[in-house]
Amino acid sequence: MTTTHWTTTDIPDQSGRVAVVTGSNTGLGLATAQALAGAGAEVVMAIRNLDKGEAARAQILEEHPHATIHLQALDLASLDSVRAAADELLARYDRLDLLINNAGLMYSKWQTTSDGFEMQMGVNHLGHFALTNLLLDRMMATASSRIVSVSSVGHKIKSTLDPATMMSGEKYDRVAAYGRSKLANLLFTYELQRRLDAAESTTAALVAHPGVSATELGRESPGIVQFSMKIGKPFLQSAARGALPQLRAATDPDAVGGEYFGPDGFMEWRGNAVVVTSSERSHDRELQQALWAESERLTGITSPI
Repeated sequence: MTTTHWTTTDIPDQSGRVAVVTGSNTGLGLATAQALAGAGAEVVMAIRNLDKGEAARAQILEEHPHATIHLQALDLASLDSVRAAADELLARYDRLDLLINNAGLMYSKWQTTSDGFEMQMGVNHLGHFALTNLLLDRMMATASSRIVSVSSVGHKIKSTLDPATMMSGEKYDRVAAYGRSKLANLLFTYELQRRLDAAESTTAALVAHPGVSATELGRESPGIVQFSMKIGKPFLQSAARGALPQLRAATDPDAVGGEYFGPDGFMEWRGNAVVVTSSERSHDRELQQALWAESERLTGITSPI
């Protein structure tokens, strides 16, 4: 992997490939869907709000009028919705080449999903864990498919994770909850890749983070955080720039399973998309396995591998 200044012009032809991008009506997800559509992929925008999705789809088609783009209803805060979306995707597509687990919440107040999960862990990790495993057989049947989950530099902040207590609302700290959920994205990816290797599958699991980017993700952040981001906006990466690590993880022919992509600049806040290093805790194999087992128990979905 020799290219440092990697951009969307480096994306290989994606014609004939099907790419599912969660949370793709805005921000990083929209930039990702737009780039993949421009490279020829058939893009499925898996989103909660179909009206906003239709507006985003129209925006992409303005730039790429010949692109093939579909909308898929998906609410990651509801396992019923995740199962329904997976059923519809499996019925519609005989191949799934890319799954970009991009959707997420950041610093939200204490609330729970329809299944009773703490919202940030429920959406950022458990919803994607469920979707991935429900689609996994189809992806493994698609040669050289990739699953890319989106983490954050926040996985290193207040991110002690105990699978047995990660749903607790006692002394809830929204920053710590976000960090736990982003650490979970890494733990999940590394364990998934180990299982794919054991199955001798050509499917690869990778993870990426966008640095600090100007998106709507922080709309539920505490006021002081929103104020700081507004003041610092000139120094933030654009959504298009922030999406490059996940796009590189998804499409660079030299990328391999288990790699983690992010910006190469100061504290990985911004810069060129390269392979970076996650926290020591994210590589704790016992924690990876414990999280996987608890995720299966909570979702009621047993992984096919």
